[in-house]
Order: sequence, then structure tokens, then C-alpha cells
Amino acid sequence: MNNKDKTTQRIKKITAIAVFAALAYVIHFVHIPVAFLNLDFKDVVMAIAGMYFGPAAGAVLSVLVPLLEYPTSETGPYGLIMNILSSGAFVIVASLIYKFKKTLSGAIIALCSATLSMVAVMMLANLFITPYYMHVTQAEVVALIPTLLLPFNAIKAVLNAALTLCLYKPISTVLKKSGFGREEGIVYEAPEGKQRVLRSVLVWCIGGAIAIAALCVIFFVLGGKIAFN
Repeated sequence: MNNKDKTTQRIKKITAIAVFAALAYVIHFVHIPVAFLNLDFKDVVMAIAGMYFGPAAGAVLSVLVPLLEYPTSETGPYGLIMNILSSGAFVIVASLIYKFKKTLSGAIIALCSATLSMVAVMMLANLFITPYYMHVTQAEVVALIPTLLLPFNAIKAVLNAALTLCLYKPISTVLKKSGFGREEGIVYEAPEGKQRVLRSVLVWCIGGAIAIAALCVIFFVLGGKIAFN
């Protein structure tokens, strides 16, 4: 690949990342309020971009999208920090692990690790940041962990991971066919014929089942805390 082709690919990559950032920003307006928290799906968009274009792109989006949200956010600098930590823990971990194992099993491992990482980071962030944001004591925040904070963050991470697993393959295929190159290899191993169809069905069944289960938990376990306003 000559310098001109490299420049063209770089421009296409930057353009695609900008589109993903805009899409993630728009999607964050579609959310489910749970107490003082918001369940949204922007991390799905950022994780797909990070897994396709690499962890550097995921890191950029993890900071850029919260910054875009900041002017219209009601949570101020505390919300900005929490958003960066939450998205970064999920997106960067997923894309970094997937970079070294670009297979279906690698994607599952990456997303499971991202889920655990996000939950762990947000538990610590809630302990040290939420008291300032809500003007409460740390003990009061600790009391919310088993009934709200832990289940909410776990459900959010699992749901985002499931949706990413379902959507990554078709979106990455469209990007590749549209000429948006990347530094990474292809998404999953590339089986042929019936094996490809069966693998796609398997991914959608697993991801769909996890997403449905997560939504059921949201409404039946955290239902009393959901605000439909």
C-alpha cells in the first residue's frame, strides 16, 4: 500500500469514527431512567467501533462522546467523569482483548471481560464520586450497592455486551464492503455456507437470550425504581 492509499484509508477511518461518535451521542438520548441513573446503549456503538478499528479508536470515543454529552447533561463534571470511566472500562477492555483474539470465542471473552471491568470500575467510582454528586455520605452509597448500584451496572453491562455481540458481525461486514479499512483482522473466523449461517444464528440466539434476560431483570427487579417520565 502506497502513501496515497494509506492517507485515504486514514481519512476513511477518521470519518467512520466521527460517524460512530455522532451515532453514540444521538443514541444516549434514548434511555431508561432508573432512580438517578440512566440505562442507555451508546457503549454498544463505541464497542463496535473499538473492536473494528482498534482500542485506540475505542479510547478516543470513550472520551469524545461524554464530552459531546456534557453541555446538555444535568450531572455536571461528576457525570462527565462517571461516563468516561464507565464507557472506557467497557469499550477499551473489549477492544483491547479482541485485538489479540479475533474469533467468536475471542469476542465472547472480550465482552465478558468488559462487563466485569465496567462493573468493578463503577462500584469504585460510585464509592468515591457519588457522595459528592448526591451530597450524601459514603455509608449511604454503600447501602445502595446491593439494591441498586450493583444490579443496575451489571444489567447495563450485560445488556450492552449482548447487543454488541449481536450487531458487531453485520455492521463490520457492511464497513468492510463499504471500503472502510482497519488495522485489525476480520471479526470472527470466516466459516463457509451452512456453518456461517449456523454461527450467525448461534450468536443471535446467545446475544438475544442474554438481552431479553437482562431486560426482564430490569423490569422485575428494578421495576419500582424506573421512572417513565
